[in-house]
Amino acid sequence: MDRTYGSSAHIGRFFLGWMQNPVGVGALIPSGRELSRLMVSGLGAGSRVLELGSGTGTITRAILAAGVRESDLEIVEYDRNFIRTLRAEFPRVGIHEVDALTLSRRFAHLSGQLDCIVSGLPLLLFSRAQRMRVLAAAFTLLGDGGWFHQFTYAGRCPVDRRVLARLGLTSRRVGIAARNFPPAFVYRIQRDLPARPQ
Repeated sequence: MDRTYGSSAHIGRFFLGWMQNPVGVGALIPSGRELSRLMVSGLGAGSRVLELGSGTGTITRAILAAGVRESDLEIVEYDRNFIRTLRAEFPRVGIHEVDALTLSRRFAHLSGQLDCIVSGLPLLLFSRAQRMRVLAAAFTLLGDGGWFHQFTYAGRCPVDRRVLARLGLTSRRVGIAARNFPPAFVYRIQRDLPARPQ
């Protein structure tokens, strides 16, 4: 079987999740392999990672395949059906049934300790205030040089320049998963480092 989008059972659960909560899920089917590879670029053994909006675990599997230890991965997922699937498949990963808007409260113990946050959240469906809240919390958890990977089906970064500027962040496109359905764009968001003196 072609595992590009996971098993047929995963696709069915994902589609059911979308039918029940299209705003919360934000996609019809799970991410494909090409998108997953872009989302985990830069990760490896020793990386400490938080995944937001894991769905049925397609990108989770890619994170672990990149060499990230199960003990170094935490997952935030809001959909109860997805939570059951994730806990069955990844019993040694920390899986948290919480709203991503509560990151700073729920993960304060990880402040400054994460290397990367991999986000499958449908940020374009969030208000500007909600996007700012998620990113502000995310960058309290990320250590120096840490980054936030976000995918979107729009051809632009889902976080507008005004939000990035207010938080002292910049974004750049990592790549395009042209064979994904639908095609997806991956962006890396990082702290805007001050220019070095000449």
